[in-house]
Amino acid sequence: MSSSDPGKPGNPTPRRDQRTVTAPVARRGLALVAIGAVAAAVVTLYFSGGFSQPEKITTHSAAGPATTGAVSGKTFGSAAPGDCLQWTPTDDPETDRQDLAEVSCAEPHRFEVAKDIDMSAYPGIEFAPGSAYPGALRFGQLRDEHCVDAVDDYLGTKFDPNGKFSVGLMFPSQAGWASGERTLRCGIQQSSNTGIPQEMAGSVLDQDQSNVWDVGTCIGITQNVPSDPVDCSQAHAFEVASVVDLQQQFPSGIPSEADQDAYLEPACTTAVNTYLGSDTALRDKTLTLFWNTIDVTSWLAGSRQVSCSVGKELDEGGFATITGTAQGDILINGQPPVPPPSTPDGRALPTPLPGAAPITPGG
Repeated sequence: MSSSDPGKPGNPTPRRDQRTVTAPVARRGLALVAIGAVAAAVVTLYFSGGFSQPEKITTHSAAGPATTGAVSGKTFGSAAPGDCLQWTPTDDPETDRQDLAEVSCAEPHRFEVAKDIDMSAYPGIEFAPGSAYPGALRFGQLRDEHCVDAVDDYLGTKFDPNGKFSVGLMFPSQAGWASGERTLRCGIQQSSNTGIPQEMAGSVLDQDQSNVWDVGTCIGITQNVPSDPVDCSQAHAFEVASVVDLQQQFPSGIPSEADQDAYLEPACTTAVNTYLGSDTALRDKTLTLFWNTIDVTSWLAGSRQVSCSVGKELDEGGFATITGTAQGDILINGQPPVPPPSTPDGRALPTPLPGAAPITPGG
């Protein structure tokens, strides 16, 4: 992500451990809203212009997505590759997924089946009758051991590990395991930043897997890091202002990150200014403009779209809490933003010599 804080005075020294911008410096950074982790690339726009070299900023833990969850035998049933499954989430693990049902992939659903694996066919005592129920950590390992390859095979090696979809695993409930159920269901889900399966529509086979949200989506915040999509009237970390298709600019070959940045800096600036309604709104609201780029692995998987978003980066890392859409009045950490003082046109004011009176515009 790229972050800017035009309200701060001075000319700060760039920090190599995060992407941040303040005063007359604007920074650009790489935003990866991956499942369970977000690496951000940020750009801060200062009204006098000027950019420093980008730095990385980590805004999420490195934990991966949670397994999709346990399913009781009476609802688990059987499924074939390409089937799409839907359920109503609940907070109670005993009742969650009790209404699991197959639906058309054109309808909203939370899971697309890649493969069912019968673990009773595997040698050893781990899956034998009467064996102990695996814990959450072990089911996570089983997902990585079996489902990553299953999903890759299902998609024809076109799975984007940095995209908006993640590898999911449905597994038997404890009662089902005790009764002898040993089927693991591997599939694909669109998870939030906290790993919770979100509704999606259409088969993943037919979709661009780019890690983008719809324009106008606000991503919630927990302990200064992005969480799940929320209404923009609720506390959030950032708001998606535009989605850019890089295929139009780079129809052949894989563009370098530098080439993507060179194109996205003006493209995102123009798009965000249009979204906010003026060329000064970003500065006046002391917000940070940032975008993500696409790496080689994602490009080869067919991902071509990136998001331009606005939020406000904190000096210590992470995001400030924003309420209200950036298209209207907002609060940042509970307070209305204070626009930075304007500067005269032309060259920025020089730094006064030690002991000299401060230089003031027009003075």
